[in-house]
Amino acid sequence: MRVIVKTVLAVIILLTAGTGSLWAQPLIVGCDTGIKPFVYIGPEGDYTGFDVELWKAIAKKLGLEYKFAPMDFKQLIPALENKKIDVALAAITIQSEREKRIDFSFPYFDSGLRLMIRASDNQISDIGDLDDKVVATKRGTTSAEFVNNIQTGTVKLFPTINEAYLALKKGRADAVIFDSPAILNYINTDGKNIAKTVGRLHKRQFYGIGFRRGSDLEKKVSITILTMMEDGLYDIIFRKWFGYVPQ
Repeated sequence: MRVIVKTVLAVIILLTAGTGSLWAQPLIVGCDTGIKPFVYIGPEGDYTGFDVELWKAIAKKLGLEYKFAPMDFKQLIPALENKKIDVALAAITIQSEREKRIDFSFPYFDSGLRLMIRASDNQISDIGDLDDKVVATKRGTTSAEFVNNIQTGTVKLFPTINEAYLALKKGRADAVIFDSPAILNYINTDGKNIAKTVGRLHKRQFYGIGFRRGSDLEKKVSITILTMMEDGLYDIIFRKWFGYVPQ
């Protein structure tokens, strides 16, 4: 009997080793904490935001233990590849090049990029007016890729999006291009009466939770996201953070 048990355990270990297994507890959830309102540190020093609350609901439904690990956005995919983290959570846009390196959950957020300028600026109305302007954004993001492919005067890439916001506020940049929800959150909070958004939504994109290639966790999380969208829990969390229910 002991031989049979040992054999079964050995098979289980072989099947789960190196796959980013669901059974590896606690899971390490890597996250960039500078992306309001998705992932950030609250006033009491706790992790908060839409992504955080969504993940907590998913983890509760799946009975997962986990701990958050703060890191720069650019470190998330390499950390998954090097098995330093099990999950990446940071409003990550699903892209073909990223899909070659990691697995994504079912898309949980429909977004795009917006152009933000100072509230007093009447010269810029859309990206066509940026040919001689200084444009700032966060490095390593789809926003940085987008800015580098449009006509601008100068592009400034910052480690955090808050530094890009500050550059705009201090007059060291003429515009910021970044994810629409983050831009709108800034305009309605810290950037109120300081900045405004102009022009249309650019480069429609979808966010997904990141996992190691071949992770058995991805499918379970995707099914849970779909279940939450069907039973209304997703809408409750979404309304709390954005004030409306997505169509």
